Amino acid sequence: MLEEGEPFSLRAVARRVGVSQAAPYRHFRSKQDIEAAMAEHGFRELQTALREVIDAAEAGRVPLVDLALTYIHFAEDHPALYALMFGSELADDEDRRAACAQVFALIEEVAAATHPDRDAHGMATAGWALAHGMATLHLEGTLGRNDDDFDARVRATFAAVAAD
Repeated sequence: MLEEGEPFSLRAVARRVGVSQAAPYRHFRSKQDIEAAMAEHGFRELQTALREVIDAAEAGRVPLVDLALTYIHFAEDHPALYALMFGSELADDEDRRAACAQVFALIEEVAAATHPDRDAHGMATAGWALAHGMATLHLEGTLGRNDDDFDARVRATFAAVAAD
């Protein structure tokens, strides 16, 4: 429903899955609670996608740009979920924050393994910020919405600033 742009409410969810209008309230107190659960799920899905890239890498060397491309493709494939995951209205939800922190920890782990002589926390922060900015600009149509080879643009950007 979220990705299809349908009006989203607990009643609409109940109708969609064919249960009583009261049924979702057994699991969620409010629309914000279900949105927070969806955002947390989104971070878990993103973490799974990043982990797949890490597991497929040669000799444990994962260029940060490969994680960035996975991140951007996730945003492209799930734009409404991506927006929900980073929406300010859910910023204080502890489960969403914990799931987000786990994604960051994974990126930091890769930065430390790939560049043991550099500040892993700083590299992970810069890499995430760059990927997030490019994903957001791309989704908004500001940067390369119709770019035939956006991946090449991302790789060139990372090469210019991250020395991956």
